[in-house]
Amino acid sequence: MVAKISTGGNMFGALAYNQNKVDSEEAKVLFSNRMLLSEDGNFSIGECMRSFEMQIPAQLSTKKPILHISINPHPEDKLSDQQLSDIAREYMQKLGYGDQPYLVYKHTDIDRHHIHIVGLRVDENGKPLNDKFEHRRSKQITRELEQKYNLHPAERKERAERPELKKVDYDAGDVKHQIGNTVKAACYGYRFQSFGEYKALLAAYNVCAEEVKGEINGKPYQGIVYSAMNDKGEKAGNPVKASRIGKSVGYEAVRRRMEKSGELIKNGKLKERTRKIVATAMQTARSRKELEQQLRKQGIDVVFRQNDSGRIYGVTFIDHDSRVVLNGSRLGGDEPQDTARQKRKKKKKRTRRID
Repeated sequence: MVAKISTGGNMFGALAYNQNKVDSEEAKVLFSNRMLLSEDGNFSIGECMRSFEMQIPAQLSTKKPILHISINPHPEDKLSDQQLSDIAREYMQKLGYGDQPYLVYKHTDIDRHHIHIVGLRVDENGKPLNDKFEHRRSKQITRELEQKYNLHPAERKERAERPELKKVDYDAGDVKHQIGNTVKAACYGYRFQSFGEYKALLAAYNVCAEEVKGEINGKPYQGIVYSAMNDKGEKAGNPVKASRIGKSVGYEAVRRRMEKSGELIKNGKLKERTRKIVATAMQTARSRKELEQQLRKQGIDVVFRQNDSGRIYGVTFIDHDSRVVLNGSRLGGDEPQDTARQKRKKKKKRTRRID
């Protein structure tokens, strides 16, 4: 179990983030604590804002009175709503926020269901509650809860928080949810430097990503739409706008991810492993199929790009161990054998004598 603690000054933003999930049926409110809400159980942003504002002192000694916590169980831990509620209540009590007003949401937008808590971190005088060694105490609390509820321990933080990457199965239904899980896991689990590399990565998991451009009221816009694909690479069903999945996989977020990935790949020499394995495989493989098999054994998938006549004009390597996606041109050296063979044939045709 992994807990992430964030503080800020924008209560509306924290509530809106969770309410948007509720509106799209990807979250629900589990319970509220010391909140002044109507008896009909109305959890609208306006109702919640009014309840919090009534309890926020006029004078604050901090610019960050808002608390936003996410608690993420291990993917293999399947917890009921009651268990998640008990865990949230115990966590907040032990961390020192048990008597504070807060809301607990259950998120189901990825296969690993988790909870978000939005609340106040100041007392009646506007002073922050004791947050000394808060992150250290939080880790100790989650360990205790893991033992009490017989949960899987957190191995590595990033692994516990990473959405699971699965192939989209159109026939299984709930396609939008599947696409969302896969896109989020791919976007933040791998490094890529171009939209083409991002597209190749998603295609390996039966998702088609397409850029869309246009104008609204004279202002240009750019976006991304995602579609499910079958195992033949054909689109299946209706496309899903990135905005319906979340800003984290929208055009700007993907662009920033590409820029950051480029820096990490350049500075961290992340492509060296891929380069060496690909170079060795290309020297020994006698066919395209054999090349694919050799690379797959080393944890690398290869995606060939072909034109309508079947000619290969590009290749992308997806290294699942280094979690990096690289066009062949970034590796340098020789081209894939099928492409090189085709070029040799073309060269022979050009140099053939005509008597």
